[in-house]
Amino acid sequence: MRTEELAWLPATQILARSGARELDPQAVVRAHLEAIDRFDGRIHAYIYVDRNARSASGVGVAVKDSQPVAGMPWTYATPSWKDRIATEDAVPVARSRKAGMAVLGKTNLPELAAAIGTTNTLFPATNNPWRQGITPGGSSGGSAAAVAAGMATVALGEDMGGSVRIPASCCGVVGLRPTPDRIPCEMVDAAGLSSRGTLGRSVADVRYLFSVASATEPHASSSKSAHRIGMALDSSLGADAACQAACRRAADALRSAGHFVEEIAWDPEPVAAGYAVVRRASMASFPADLSTFGPGIRQLAEQGKSLTAMDYFHAFESATNAANRAVNAPLHTAYDFLITPTLGMLPMAIERVPAFLGDEWRRYVQFVLPVSFAKVPAVSLPAGLHEGLPVGVQLVGQLGEEYALLDFAEALEAMEGFGFQRPPGLEN
Repeated sequence: MRTEELAWLPATQILARSGARELDPQAVVRAHLEAIDRFDGRIHAYIYVDRNARSASGVGVAVKDSQPVAGMPWTYATPSWKDRIATEDAVPVARSRKAGMAVLGKTNLPELAAAIGTTNTLFPATNNPWRQGITPGGSSGGSAAAVAAGMATVALGEDMGGSVRIPASCCGVVGLRPTPDRIPCEMVDAAGLSSRGTLGRSVADVRYLFSVASATEPHASSSKSAHRIGMALDSSLGADAACQAACRRAADALRSAGHFVEEIAWDPEPVAAGYAVVRRASMASFPADLSTFGPGIRQLAEQGKSLTAMDYFHAFESATNAANRAVNAPLHTAYDFLITPTLGMLPMAIERVPAFLGDEWRRYVQFVLPVSFAKVPAVSLPAGLHEGLPVGVQLVGQLGEEYALLDFAEALEAMEGFGFQRPPGLEN
């Protein structure tokens, strides 16, 4: 096998072959580093690369720069912390090292993870591996781009309002948002919405990294051969036809496999309105100098400082109630899983990414955001291409049942038209 092809091996195959002494684990790490040298000058997924990364297993993991890695920059993409170096590993990073993975480096994100693209004032904008000038999504855009371009086997991200699922859909990879706190976080999230998640080129690889990061063992899911699935296709905000078409294709594939699928109502607007208040407050609470923030982030943080406790409480309550109606009530009473388009809009040019918390942003995140407030696990799965760019579908599971959700996603992934495809132009 050519060296460059080692960068595309799935984690499951790397582990099996290195365990059988058929593969030098460090050869895979070198292949990832060579891919970074070839491609990251135009993609800009990484803000820091460890050229001395070592692996006992062969699996290489990229880490979003919102999570600390000892000895590496920990900037959160804000000038206040541009010179900060982490002194210890985040819990999932430490667990990944213990499992023998190579920590390849830190990946780019928007300032304070507060955007649905991946641009900031410290580092070059991250490009989508599928097309130069197109957003990779955000805020875990660097992690998704690194995996999609063969510059890492798997990656760690974080998802508060869609930040793993959005870039997974844009870059054509698999992205899991677990139930909050399934993967521990040593930092305080007062809203309880953020969830550390995993990205990979296959459901199996995402399952593996989740198992390591959460210190849990995969277990057999339900033996049911047919599931009841609720499908949300649209809302008052409207969704791009190609996003809806991908979801319909998935529903048709699931029906052909014997599952029952029916359409359900979806009302994301109260959730988006509540999140806009909660997120402004969270930005205002960052222990950093607001005067160093970019203009857009600074304005939102200043607005957050003017909020009262009752403003926050009412917004959070309204958003949670709406999310419970849209997501939890159907899951509790009628369905095993839900399926939606991951995004309401297709990937766009970097300069046309909707402003954070604005009207177009609401349309973009209309399917991922209610799931965040419902605090249940969800996974974005590649569902083909539209005009040469990836489209994803979101599968939503029961509280704490990540492995059942991943098993269900893996069954859809195996059907024609779903799963990872290698982006063009990454052969040399």
